[in-house]
Amino acid sequence: MIKIGLIREGKNPPDERIPFSPEQVRYINVNYPDIQVVVQTSTVRRFKDEEYIKQGVEVVDSIEDCDILMGIKEVPINDLIANKTYYFFSHTIKKQIYNRKLLQELISKKIKMVDYETLVDHNGARLIGFGKYAGIVGCYNSFYAFGQRTKQFELKRAYQCNDKAEMIKEMSKIKLPNNYKIVITGGGRVASGILEILDHLKIEKVNPSDFLTKQYNYPVFTQLFPDDYNKRKDNQPFTLREFYANASGFESNFMQYAKVSDMYISGHFWGKGSPFIISKNDLKSPDFKIKVVGDVSCDIDGPIACTIRPSSIKEPLYGYDPTTEKETIIDNPSSITVMAIDNLPCELPKDASINFGKEFIEKILPHLINDKEKVIERATICKNGDLTPRYEYLRDYVNGEVKI
Repeated sequence: MIKIGLIREGKNPPDERIPFSPEQVRYINVNYPDIQVVVQTSTVRRFKDEEYIKQGVEVVDSIEDCDILMGIKEVPINDLIANKTYYFFSHTIKKQIYNRKLLQELISKKIKMVDYETLVDHNGARLIGFGKYAGIVGCYNSFYAFGQRTKQFELKRAYQCNDKAEMIKEMSKIKLPNNYKIVITGGGRVASGILEILDHLKIEKVNPSDFLTKQYNYPVFTQLFPDDYNKRKDNQPFTLREFYANASGFESNFMQYAKVSDMYISGHFWGKGSPFIISKNDLKSPDFKIKVVGDVSCDIDGPIACTIRPSSIKEPLYGYDPTTEKETIIDNPSSITVMAIDNLPCELPKDASINFGKEFIEKILPHLINDKEKVIERATICKNGDLTPRYEYLRDYVNGEVKI
């Protein structure tokens, strides 16, 4: 029998998400006789203790007798229990300086730590995550930004809604001008969430070529992939294989879309070394038409030059003045209104938790019982008081030898 404890989130600001909903815990306990899940009591999470109790789930104060402890955010160092197995987002695999002590402590306490971000298949594709809900909330917030900038409508914030269904109802207030054009980048989980909201709004999708050349008397959007907004510097044909292998020979071709777009919502993955999508000079151009940027990807000092800092759930928007390259008010006519929240799924904790739990049950839970495909092994960053071979590249980071 494997006993799993869903831990109380201890990081500040508090996170209301949890790996499994009450119904999902009951499903696991009924259908997996080799697994028992209990829930540590919490006053923080959106799903209340009483909702778990109603599903016949045991709610406990102490989780010290559990074999596996599952949370969402980084576990505070003082809360770590030695010799246990933990699952959470550790934010250490990119050598994040602010979590070096956390990884050092995990190793010192001989904890086996499995990072959700590193749960991948044999091809390296991520199996679970919150990306879709980042896209859903990020797209909704982009329209919130448009409403705040233009004063044409007022949307209730997503985090103030009980769930996604209430948020969807709010979207009936959204009114866009005729011929309003929206451009999005990306094709993964985040983009799927963006597309879901645009579909709810019944905004028509058009191909990039028509988007560039045609006028419409209703709002439209287009979805761009790397070959749409990048080009080779030598003007030779674009190939994705070469782009992913070495992007140094490529440059952005996004400006043609910026000339005809009103809103940009980013849902792409951007790797270091890839071309900037929107430069500071692009933003200064009199041809640059975009006035609302929903930067769901939120890479600071990255591919979108007007994203100069992350915003927050409580203060989601800021203005960017292309002339001064500094922050300004959001409705300054010459400014760009930026939404760049870096923890978007936290705004819909119930729905995001349910979606995450569904993916975990389908794609990860069977491997807890039999890891013959080495899914858990690949995602284990440390165990038995040391880094695992796959994460040996973190050695200098753990030893404090790297300045980041």
